[in-house]
Amino acid sequence: MAFLELDRLAKRYGDQTAVESLSLSVERGEFVSLLGPSGCGKTTTLQMIAGFVDPSAGAIRLDGRDLAAMKPAKRGLGIVFQSYALFPHMTAAGNVAFGLEMQGLPKAERGRRVAEALALVGLAALADRFPRRMSGGQQQRVALARALVIRPHILLLDEPLSNLDAKLREEMQIELRQIQRTVGTTTLLVTHDQQEAMALSDRIVVMNEGRAEQIGRPHEVYERPTSAFVASFLGKTNAVEAAIERGATGTEAVIGGIRCAAPGWDGRCVTMTVRPEKVRFASPGEPGLSGQVASRIFQGAHWLFQVETAAGPITVVRQNAGEAIPGEGETVQLIWRPEDVALRRPLERAQ
Repeated sequence: MAFLELDRLAKRYGDQTAVESLSLSVERGEFVSLLGPSGCGKTTTLQMIAGFVDPSAGAIRLDGRDLAAMKPAKRGLGIVFQSYALFPHMTAAGNVAFGLEMQGLPKAERGRRVAEALALVGLAALADRFPRRMSGGQQQRVALARALVIRPHILLLDEPLSNLDAKLREEMQIELRQIQRTVGTTTLLVTHDQQEAMALSDRIVVMNEGRAEQIGRPHEVYERPTSAFVASFLGKTNAVEAAIERGATGTEAVIGGIRCAAPGWDGRCVTMTVRPEKVRFASPGEPGLSGQVASRIFQGAHWLFQVETAAGPITVVRQNAGEAIPGEGETVQLIWRPEDVALRRPLERAQ
């Protein structure tokens, strides 16, 4: 039995559907991210789990218990909001202790647990500091300590890093994952940041228009998107139309000199998707897709190319390894491995 189970969960506001028939099973200790654009239903889902919003249909079960039947304060959940929601008149220690006071823990036990939580997030030396004298990253750590100190069944994170600058956000991603692994708390994160979801999660739920488009491990969802929306939302992707032909070993998708096995596909064509970092420039004599470099942009760790081909523009990302690379205007042959390709219906388009 899953630790947390969402069973055909739905939320409707009049004629508008925020979440539609969402089913998800989360194991104890797992880190799962709800990923999608604004308005996709991810925050509404989190709010239903927290008890701030009542479901229109479906069930929420925690360790076999009906969570929807319990008041929010009785659910045993730790929550970190986008704004952190710290009490400005309380010190870091006071903020962290608040939940324990509500639980009625003795003062000595509160002090010990608060000290442990602040040490866990690296703020032991700032216990007496007020939020206004803390950086954004420090405030985020206090909010995380406050959520963890009550030893929640589940930790809910609602865009907790979105207010931080890029460098600090990256540092906090590493720290957050390390803390979660140390504590072992089952965690559900809401985010619109694809890189954040892939860096932190055991599994990702990609949401669109209230539905789960795809659920899987980060590398599986990235490498094998099951819809045009997932392919386009989770990083950059190239989508080109390939012809379906009968080859010596069965049905193949063919574009230029590139041939990929396409078992089970019929019709005249199929959409072939491949990530930009999987495309390389062919060596002399290798069959590939001919094109001309329209632009070449240096981005530090890698080069970004836009190549015009008969199948349409192809984006290529190559690591800055110091090797010779083609310049703008040069004719090139592009190639990619069959195992790096995902196929989908030819008329499907990203929304």
